[in-house]
Amino acid sequence: MNSKSVSVGISKPFDCNYIAGQKEQLLVIQESELDSQLFEQLLAMGFRRNGNAIYKPKCPSCDKCLSIRIPVKSFTLSKRQKRTLKNNQNFHWKVVNQTTAAHYELYERYIAARHQDGPMYPPSQSQFDDFLLCDWLPPTFIELYDQDKLIAVAVTDNLHYSLSAIYSYFDPDYEKNSLGSLMILIQCQLAKSLGKHFLYLGYQIDENRKMSYKRQYRPYQILMQNGWQNGEQVHPLSP
Repeated sequence: MNSKSVSVGISKPFDCNYIAGQKEQLLVIQESELDSQLFEQLLAMGFRRNGNAIYKPKCPSCDKCLSIRIPVKSFTLSKRQKRTLKNNQNFHWKVVNQTTAAHYELYERYIAARHQDGPMYPPSQSQFDDFLLCDWLPPTFIELYDQDKLIAVAVTDNLHYSLSAIYSYFDPDYEKNSLGSLMILIQCQLAKSLGKHFLYLGYQIDENRKMSYKRQYRPYQILMQNGWQNGEQVHPLSP
C-alpha cells in the first residue's frame, strides 16, 4: 500500500462528550481528495470517520480514547455471544448499499429513546446524513429483520483489508435482545466471509459506560505508541 503525506489541523478544545470534566481536542485531516485507500491507512493510525471528516482525539490532558480493532480470523465467540446468536437466530440480515427512509425512521426512534442526554439529540435527517453518509466513500448498510420488520441497522465502511464499524442502532422495543452486540457479531461474520483482516470498532473508553463494551470481543488489538498490541496484554479484562 503506497504511503501519502496529508495535511492535518487541530481543533480548539471543547467540552468532552464522553468524560465529564475533560476537554476534547481533535486532529482533523484537511485533504480535499480523500479515498478509501488513504482512509484505511489513517484507520491503522487511529483515525475515524464522521461524515466526510476524518479525525483523531488529541486531547490536552487525557488519553482515554483507545483505538480498538478485532483480527476477525482469530475472533472467538464467548459464551454470552453464543447465547446472543442463539437467542436471535430467528432474525435475518442483509447488506444494502443505499440508505432508505426506513433507516432514518429507526435512527430517530433510537436516538429519542436512548440518547436524549447526548450530542445527537434531537435527531434530524440532516444530522443523520452529516454523521453517517460520505461523499467519497459510500457506506454499507447491514439491515436486521424480524420477519419483514426492520429492527436494526449497522453502518459500515467496506475497505480493502478491513471493515470499519461507523454506527449501529436498533428498535428500542428490542432492547432485551442485545442487538448492539448482535450487530457487531454480524459485522465480524461479514468481515471474515469477505476475507478481511480486521473489524475496526472505533474507540474504547473505559471511563464511559456506553463506550466501554468493546473489550468483550476477543482477541482484540489496542493502538499504543509503539503500534497495535494484543489488548489483553495491554489491559487485561476479567471474564
